[in-house]
Formats: sequence, C-alpha cells, structure tokens
Amino acid sequence: MTAKYVAALDQGTTSTRCMVFDHQGTMVALSQREHHQHYPKPGWVEHDAAEIWAIVRQVLPQALSDAGADPAQIVALGITNQRETTVVWDRTTGRPVGRAIVWQDTRTTDLLVEVAGDIDPEQLRRRTGLPLTGYFSGPKLRWILDRDPDVRARAERGELLFGTMDSWITWNLTGGVDGGIHVTDVTNASRTMLMNLETLDWDPLLLRVFRVPASMLPEIRSTIGVVGRTVGPVAGIRIGAIIGDQQSSLFGQTAFDAGEAKCTFGTGSFLLLNTGPEIVRSSHGLITTLAHKIGDEPAVYALEGAVAVAGGLVQWCRDSLGLIRTSAEIETLAATVPDNGGCYVVPAFSGLFAPYWNPSAQGILVGLTAFVTKAHIARAVLEASAWQTRDVMDAMNADAGIPAVSLAVDGGMTTDNLLMQMIADVLDIPVVRPMMAETVALGAAYAAGLAVGYWPDRQVLRRNWQRAAEWRPTIDPARRDAELASWRHAVSLADAWGHRATV
Repeated sequence: MTAKYVAALDQGTTSTRCMVFDHQGTMVALSQREHHQHYPKPGWVEHDAAEIWAIVRQVLPQALSDAGADPAQIVALGITNQRETTVVWDRTTGRPVGRAIVWQDTRTTDLLVEVAGDIDPEQLRRRTGLPLTGYFSGPKLRWILDRDPDVRARAERGELLFGTMDSWITWNLTGGVDGGIHVTDVTNASRTMLMNLETLDWDPLLLRVFRVPASMLPEIRSTIGVVGRTVGPVAGIRIGAIIGDQQSSLFGQTAFDAGEAKCTFGTGSFLLLNTGPEIVRSSHGLITTLAHKIGDEPAVYALEGAVAVAGGLVQWCRDSLGLIRTSAEIETLAATVPDNGGCYVVPAFSGLFAPYWNPSAQGILVGLTAFVTKAHIARAVLEASAWQTRDVMDAMNADAGIPAVSLAVDGGMTTDNLLMQMIADVLDIPVVRPMMAETVALGAAYAAGLAVGYWPDRQVLRRNWQRAAEWRPTIDPARRDAELASWRHAVSLADAWGHRATV
C-alpha cells in the first residue's frame, strides 16, 4: 500500500521550512531556508514577503522530494506562521506595497497615543484580550495606511489586501491573482487587535479606530478544516489547517485540555496555558488569545505570556557582536564559568513584552567589571531567557490561582541543555522536553491531519508524545532569590534607560 503523509509549512521569523510527517508523528523530511532580516532604523524590523513566498516555492517541493513522496501521497498541508507580522499587497498584481512589518517592530509606539484617544485601552482589552501595544497587527496596518495617502486611497478603493503571513501564503498557494483564497484563522486573527474575542469576527468599532477598510480583510475561518487546495508550486494538496505558531506548538505538545501549558523557545519565547472554552481575563500582564477552533466546535482559548527576545539574543551575539561563530557555541562558552560574574543582560530590543508591556524600555548590559569575560556575558545571555520565563511564569501562576508543577518546553533553544537547567533552577520546577522538540510544525501537521481524518481523534495524538529529557532544580534557594532580585533591578534599569532616551 502506498504510504500517506501530512506536510506542515512553518513560516517563522528567521526561516521558512516544510516538514513531512508519517502516521506516528515522525518527521520523514525537512527542507528549510532562511530569509533576510531588514533593520532600516533603530527599532524597525522588516521582511520581504515576496522573498518569503519565493522560499515557500522552493521548500515545499523539496520536502516532498526528500520524503520520496508525490503530491497524491500528501493527504493534507498545515500552515503555521509568525503571527503579528503585517503584509499589505495588491490584489491584482500580487505585489506587496512595501516590506512586511515584523512583530518585533516598535515604530508604532507614538501612534498608540493617538489610538488611546480614540478608544479606552481597557475597552480595547475587553474586546480583544490584548494590551494597547505596537506588538500586534492593527497599529502596524494603520501606520502603513496613514504613511502614504496613495496606499490608503488604493485600500479604500478595494485594491489592496491585508494579512498576516498565513493569509499571504495561503492566497499565493491557492492561485494568487488567479483566484487565490483570502482567509485567516481565529488564532491569527486574534493577534491583529481587530477581532472580537467573543464573536470571533472583525469588530466594526475597532476597524473604525484603526481606520481599516473591511474590504482588505481576510475571511476568518476555524483553525482546523479544509480551506482549499494548492495550485502551486505543488498542485492539488488540501490545506487542512491554518494556525499561529505558538498555538500550533501548544497543539503539537498535545495540550488539548484546560490547565495544560507549554513554553516555546525560538526567536522569542512564548508560554501558553490552555483555558478551555472559557475566556480568562488576565490581571497580571498576560494576553487572552485563541488556542484553536475545530470546525463548528466551540473555540478553545488560552492565556499567553510573550517574550520578544530569547533565541534572537543569541543570534545577535553571533551576527552583530561576533561573540560566537554558531548559535550552538553559546552553551559551550557559557559552561566555562560557574556564574555570570555579576553581569546581567536585559534584551529589550523591542521594549519589554509580558508581563511588563513597556515599549519604552531599552536593552542594557549591566554589572561590568574587569573580572567579566565574554564567557560571563554568554552565560548572562542564556540567563536572560531563563529570567524572562520566570517573570511570565509568576504572572501565569497568579492568574491561574495555583502554581505550575512542571513545564513542557519545545523549540530550537531546547537543544541547549545548560539553558534548560537554568530554567528549571529559576522556576524551581521540572522542565520536560518531548522527543519531537519542533512542535510548531508538528502541531500544524496534527491539525491538518485531523481535518481530513488521517488521525481519527486527539487521543491518538497524545499517544505519540514521548519524553526525551527532563531537568530538575539544583540551585540553592538563597542564590536563586538573590539573583532574581538582581534581575528585577536590571529590568528596572532598562525601563529607566528607555525613559532617559525619550526625554
């Protein structure tokens, strides 16, 4: 019998990849390409959406070739993506009006003051689950439209389309200018600041606040359910799921029930807690978001703590500082010293996200003495991810009312064993990594496979989950408390430096 597979297209912040999975959830092929990062001004981060689509056209057929599979053997394709990154393109030519504004970008900070004059930030939070910050797509889209009168006029005439990366890719995969389907799903729509959490539809009041013509917007669909078939670069594959990357990771960890959580360590880090069909409002700086929606079933919600810079800090040390030659070297270098030598790094490159939501904060390196070496700095770089996780976990525990007893982790940074031990130490709970650490792509594959009956139910997927490694706390509690106090002081200095820079 001819083997059948599910494919996942994972469009991330630094690269795009296509993975092919078998019925056991085992990866049988992977094709990946990085794309360029553009930093035209301090705080500005951009991607070339046309370049990303060109990469999709490369990695999708390559992955199928590497798997030895023809298109008829792929029962479904799942699409997962960096979420808030904003693309506007011409529906007739298919060309973007400019580079995509990436989720890390901070250019809309000043615009938020004007938005706050049009809507009470608390009312906005009630409708969307989101704080008023430039992290989300709505402010980015308004900035694009306000900056160029010609672009706004074209949008008002119905000539332009808006979407996050899932919409851009799906539109192109299904034909583009020749009948491409303009859709998104509830998880991605919930990151735009334009969707109402309760109705799961575009909110007319928010469209007025952000001055967005409704004709630009994609149709909001369920996460799991066939939206169409691919036209190119490989024709005839059913697109069975569209899901934001962090929600996809939650699904890939098989955290299907309320109370189950995970943390993904990639360019940023993202801690999500499934809250079931209940909309839980955070009072400690977390986001209320959609976890997923399966067909006509009730939507499943989540609380999320988003950290802007985790693996991105390691990449910065490699590319901008030349401190290391490869990202993997950070662990080796950091392990040559027993501690950080008294220095701390607060990577507020895009301000601080959860639980602080402080767009003015700026990155700092503090505690330097002649004793400090690049090894100490490398250790402080890894510790920054651990301490940011602690900040988010404290907020999650406060909102949930009971403390977490363990943390499931995934993502590229989980191959760093020293970092995983640091996280166990600062959280004072076990940290568990599954056999398949790339759960973002796996979650999209699971979702797409469920849509077409490749897997009959979620319980089958749970049986695929296997533990690969576990780290338990080893640090002295007094040392943990002292270092936590130092970290919190460093965060306050990042805030103070940011305010000084804006005076």
